[in-house]
Amino acid sequence: MIRISDKQLISEEVYRKIFEAASDGLVIYDIEKGLIVEANPAACKMHGYTRQEFVGLNPAAFMLPQSHALFREYLQTIEPGDAYESLVVHLRKDGSPFHVEVRRSALNYRGRLCLLSVIRDVSQRIQTEEILSRRIETHAYEQAMLLEISHTLASTQEFQPGLILDQLREIIEYTHGGLFGLEDSTLVTLAMRGTPHLEQATPFRIHLQGPEILATLFNGHQPIRIAEVWSNTPQAQFLRSLLNDGAAVLLEGIQSWMWVPLAVRGRIIGGVGVAETGKNYFTAHHADLALSVANQAAITMVNAELYNQAQALAVLEERQRLARNLHDAVNQSLFSAGLIAEVLPRLWDRDQAEARRSLEDLRRLTRGAMAEMRTLLAELRPDTLTDTELGDLLRLLGNAFTGRTNIPVVVKASIEGSLPAERQVAFYRICQEALNNIAKHAKASRVEIDLGGTPENVELRIHDNGRGFVTSDLPPSGHYGLGMMRERAEAVGATLTITSQRGRGTEIALHWKGREI
Repeated sequence: MIRISDKQLISEEVYRKIFEAASDGLVIYDIEKGLIVEANPAACKMHGYTRQEFVGLNPAAFMLPQSHALFREYLQTIEPGDAYESLVVHLRKDGSPFHVEVRRSALNYRGRLCLLSVIRDVSQRIQTEEILSRRIETHAYEQAMLLEISHTLASTQEFQPGLILDQLREIIEYTHGGLFGLEDSTLVTLAMRGTPHLEQATPFRIHLQGPEILATLFNGHQPIRIAEVWSNTPQAQFLRSLLNDGAAVLLEGIQSWMWVPLAVRGRIIGGVGVAETGKNYFTAHHADLALSVANQAAITMVNAELYNQAQALAVLEERQRLARNLHDAVNQSLFSAGLIAEVLPRLWDRDQAEARRSLEDLRRLTRGAMAEMRTLLAELRPDTLTDTELGDLLRLLGNAFTGRTNIPVVVKASIEGSLPAERQVAFYRICQEALNNIAKHAKASRVEIDLGGTPENVELRIHDNGRGFVTSDLPPSGHYGLGMMRERAEAVGATLTITSQRGRGTEIALHWKGREI
């Protein structure tokens, strides 16, 4: 008889039927002998032994070596009634490992202290959990990469076709890849990835003959996957006929192909084609990932196009501004100087004192025109605004202003060296705008420009003795010129202060101290 508890006895025959029929492996281990003394069919089959082979084994025979010490330690502390559960790896008779869930408890078996182990094979569960874990990790990685790709492509104003292919390769491995732009009815390679020969090849031009081919190629803005490019399927035949026009090298050594169109708001602008040497390589999941990247790439291409257009417009507007300055300032000064020079001989014969005053006007006009031209030339060469000392630039602005308006400008500059580029250009532009405002509104007879400090602590003051104004009288949105000066000052971390009173002129103070841009 077997003692299960102090209150319950079960006959040997009933015990044997339960023991033999259990689906989990049951093993009884004699702690003192160190041997298995009983095992049910499930335990024997699970480990690949017959009952005769299994009974009499030491459990170390089907445990991993690193588990032996833990098992011995457990045996030294076990007491009747104790229970223990663990997830471990067992070895079959042929040496192959498998995961098991073991629940052990101590009991008296035939008058001896033994260990009953209930063993359940959980290899399938562990494998399923590992597969699920890998899928979760892969999904998380893909999502992180898509976010990174989106950020990378959105943060650049320049179109970099090679970057798009490199980013795509982070989540989809491919042998050959190409980014194509659509020009009229022709696909043109903008970048290639693959062999060095392919990457350095002359851009391929693939002519699309007719709207039907274009419609087939762009497939309703859905990816096209071709499992075997050399098969007789309609899509494979279409691809080979399309690339036969001087671009067949794209299919050399290739078996699988995937094409993803690039479109923005229904407008087709190109496509991405990737290829792999193995058959049936690209999956529906690959297509979804590639379409996500392609959508980002299409937006980047359009943004780059708009940025280039904006730059071209800015260049045009700058040329128009320079042309207006040439006409408004230099041309008028030279025209006035020409008139004076034309009448000067007759005026000299009639009134030499008046002629000398006209000579002074002629000198002022020509000096002003020269200063204006130097200013315009400096703006045509942006590095001049950063390489020249700020004091010299302000003197240039002052001379040009005097030449235009006949208002004297006194420039005092005690600072030495050039400021950091962004800050120096901002100080220059603010002074330029201040002088423009004085010329238009102040009715001043004198202007003073005072620049002092060091490149790390600089102050610029522009003072005129004009009619001034009451700052509270400005509209809520502010004066356009003053608003622009404030924006430039804030952009470089400087402080702009405007002080003015009616009849007592205006002073604009610009101060920067101790902060990096």
